Amino acid sequence: MSFDEEWAELRDAAAARRGAMRINGVPAEGGRGGAPDLVVNRDSLGAIGNDAYELRIRLSREGDRARPATFDAATALTNGNFASGSAVLKVHDFWKTHLTTLLDSLAHISNHLDYTKAQHAKDEAKVEGDLAPISKLTEYLK
Repeated sequence: MSFDEEWAELRDAAAARRGAMRINGVPAEGGRGGAPDLVVNRDSLGAIGNDAYELRIRLSREGDRARPATFDAATALTNGNFASGSAVLKVHDFWKTHLTTLLDSLAHISNHLDYTKAQHAKDEAKVEGDLAPISKLTEYLK
C-alpha cells in the first residue's frame, strides 16, 4: 500500500469517527425518548439552599477559630528572627482568602437556590393562570 492510499484510509476513518459523534441532537433512529433526565422539585431546592446556608453559618463561626492564633504565632516567630514566621503568615493569609471565597460561594448557592425556588413558583402560577382560560374552553366544547 502506498503512502497516499494509507493516508486516504486514515483520513476517511478519522472523518467517520468525527461524523459518528453528534452532541447537538438525538439520532433519528435508536435515540432515547421518554421522560426528561433532570427533574427538580421545590422541596429539593429549598433543602439544598438551607444546607448551604447552615454550612455557611457554621463555617463562618468555626472556620476562623484558629486564624488569630496563627497570626500571633507568625508574629512571634518573625519577631524571634525565625524564617518560618513568614511562611506561617502566608498560611494565615492563604486560609483567610480561601475561607472568604468558600463563604461567599456558599452564600451564592443558598441565595441562588432561594431565588430559583421563588422564580419557579412564580412561573408555575403564571402557566396555571395562562392555562385556566383554555381549560374553561375545553369544558365548554365537551
